[in-house]
Amino acid sequence: MKNLENYKVLLWDFDGVIMDSMPVRELGFRKVLESYPADQVEALIQFHLNNGGWSRYVKFRYFFEDIRKETVSDKEISDLSQSFSEVMRELLISPALLIEDSVVYVRSQVNKLPMHVVSGSDGEELRYICKELDLASNFVSIHGSPTPKGLLIKELIEKFSYDKADLLMIGDSHNDLDAALDNGIDFAAYNNELLRSPEYLYIDSFRKLVVIN
Repeated sequence: MKNLENYKVLLWDFDGVIMDSMPVRELGFRKVLESYPADQVEALIQFHLNNGGWSRYVKFRYFFEDIRKETVSDKEISDLSQSFSEVMRELLISPALLIEDSVVYVRSQVNKLPMHVVSGSDGEELRYICKELDLASNFVSIHGSPTPKGLLIKELIEKFSYDKADLLMIGDSHNDLDAALDNGIDFAAYNNELLRSPEYLYIDSFRKLVVIN
């Protein structure tokens, strides 16, 4: 197993890795779905908490098709996702939500190696949040849903002609792990003890890895 310093390209999940945004996103689901029965919304919140790396598009579809047992159109999903994004753009542009441990490390690696954000959150929303919080310049590119995470990684590898052996995906969910494995790249877990395993790297903290010049 290689150490973090041995990789030449880092792919970062966002929620739970760079920003502690899960409570805010939970609030967003409650607000957007406030007209629906409380027990159904609670079931969706539990699904959201258990599947942090999945996109809102998947979660809204699950709410209707699996919880409410009814059909839902792509337009309805899109409209709900847009409403959700409007709430997120307002609430997530807070520096207090950034995870200092990882953000300090990200900023220390600028101009040392290419880094990309690959997230299950909406791509346009992520780019807006990163711009507002002065994070965007740290990354070569920032990507999110509706394109699935596994496909985003595949497209990055092809676009930049990356050697898979050089890449490391850093995430806090099984979705991040699966996306890495599906693309044949290494995975490092962070900020989720349930992902601690001898099969891949686990990062307890980035602090020891930051070198101040």
